[in-house]
Amino acid sequence: MLPRQDSPSEVTAQAQNLIRVFILDDHELVRRGLQELLEDEGFLVVGSSGSAVEATRRIPALRPDVCVLDARLPDGTGIEVCRDVRSVDPSINCLILTSYDDEQALRGAILAGAKGYVLKEIGGTDLIGALRRAAAGESLFEDGVVASTVHKLVSSSQPDPHVAALTPQEQRVLELVGGGLTNRQIAAEMFLAEKTVKNYVSSLLAKLGFERRTQAAVYIANKTALASPGSTPAK
Repeated sequence: MLPRQDSPSEVTAQAQNLIRVFILDDHELVRRGLQELLEDEGFLVVGSSGSAVEATRRIPALRPDVCVLDARLPDGTGIEVCRDVRSVDPSINCLILTSYDDEQALRGAILAGAKGYVLKEIGGTDLIGALRRAAAGESLFEDGVVASTVHKLVSSSQPDPHVAALTPQEQRVLELVGGGLTNRQIAAEMFLAEKTVKNYVSSLLAKLGFERRTQAAVYIANKTALASPGSTPAK
């Protein structure tokens, strides 16, 4: 007797019960290795990319249960991707995967809403377990780490002469960057050209002594929003 073949509807139903994963890493061999590992463990890889920009565009449409995001990419960071896709769909869970134990990146991952931050040296079994927990919405950060990170940033909040040196427009752009808005979204909010917003961002980063947009987002998210819970940005 021939083995029973599942009907297309049954196959679809089974696939819907699998944990859906998106992989972001700029190394093709890493992406392939992760996909093979995950598929062998019963996950469904719905997409992969080596570009932060492409991933930011594709992830909300694919709606994975969890994303594995490389922390450092040629055109951005996994932290930025996490923040951007969760601003579109907060139900998407993200796990930041990195080669470096970087406290600043850890803070960025927490503030971007990531479920965890793990080193690439993690074993396959541990990674599978971490992904299952993250997909279920469970935080992988140790107890107290999130609260402690927020407390340190808020408690150290002091008037910053660098912020005072920003123009009113630059301060507003900084506030919106901290809210996770893209340049295009900021342009629409402020009725400006996207190129003008880009120039404001470059200027304020230089004045604040930051190299990356993520640093400004982490700074303002804690200096303003967290210091004044319940406040709403001025329109």
